[in-house]
Formats: sequence, C-alpha cells, structure tokens
Amino acid sequence: MKIEFLENIKKNDPSAKNYLEIILCYPGVHAIAIHRFSNFLARKKIPVLPRFIAHFNRIITGIEIHPLAKIGKNCFIDHGFGVVIGETSVIGDNVVIYQGVTLGGRSLVKAKRHPTIGNNVIIGAGAKILGPITIGDFSKIGPGAIIIKDLENNSVMVANTAKEIKKIQEVIEYQI
Repeated sequence: MKIEFLENIKKNDPSAKNYLEIILCYPGVHAIAIHRFSNFLARKKIPVLPRFIAHFNRIITGIEIHPLAKIGKNCFIDHGFGVVIGETSVIGDNVVIYQGVTLGGRSLVKAKRHPTIGNNVIIGAGAKILGPITIGDFSKIGPGAIIIKDLENNSVMVANTAKEIKKIQEVIEYQI
C-alpha cells in the first residue's frame, strides 16, 4: 500500500488518525485492495473466480465493485456501505466517493454503459451517476444528486434540498 494513497485518505478524512487505523479499519481501503486483485484476474480472463472474489468483497465491506471496473490511483471510498460500481465504469485518480453512491447503467447493452469519472472528483453520499456519461476533472457531485448527462471539468452539481411542507403543532410520542 503506497504512502501517497494513505496520505490522500488522511487529507480527505479528518477522523483518520494514523496509517495503521486506515489500513485496519477502513472498508473502502479493503474493498479497493480486494478489487485490484479481482480486476487483475478478470483482465487475465480467468473465469468465475474474479466474480466470486467481488461477491466476497461485497459481503465483507458492503461495497459492490464489478471486477472489470477500472479504478485509478488514490481512489478513496469513505463510509462505503452501499456503493455500487458497475462493470464498464472508469474512475480517475484521486477520486473521493461517499456512501450510497451508484455508478450504474441505464441499459442492458453489452457495451460501455457505465460512467467515466475524471480525476480529482468528489461524489457525495447517495449520488447516482447513470449511463455512459463522463464527469469532468475537478467536478463535485452533491449528496443525492442524480446525473444522467456529461459534465465539463470543474462542474458542481447538487440535488434539490428538502423543503418544509408542514409544521407539526402537537408533540407525538412513540412507544415501541
């Protein structure tokens, strides 16, 4: 594991205390390490084993990465539970992905159907980036955003925020 990778995590996660904690306790680190092995096997055209390893990866980390997805250096998946990265996804260098993100397809064609993410992109919790689109370098995707079209470099996309529709006048007590 390279120091540059660990430094990128410390830069992007203020709760990261030291390298040992990152290596032992960060499921995103484990998921990417396991993915790199399954990706190596998949590129060698070894049948079934890469998918089995990816399945095991999902069970132990809660992060689903297809063995043929391409992930650049220093990618950091923070709080990764629920992250899904599809088969033809390409992720650039120094990308930060938060929990619940989907890099998914919008069709069943056997061609490029998942997004390409540029370098130095931040993808907020619960964002959905769908289809064979490109997200430009240095872009920021806000939590809950749904992106289905290309974004130029340095784009910032956010979802609509919740709006108050009613004030509750009485206190409601719940019992279990």
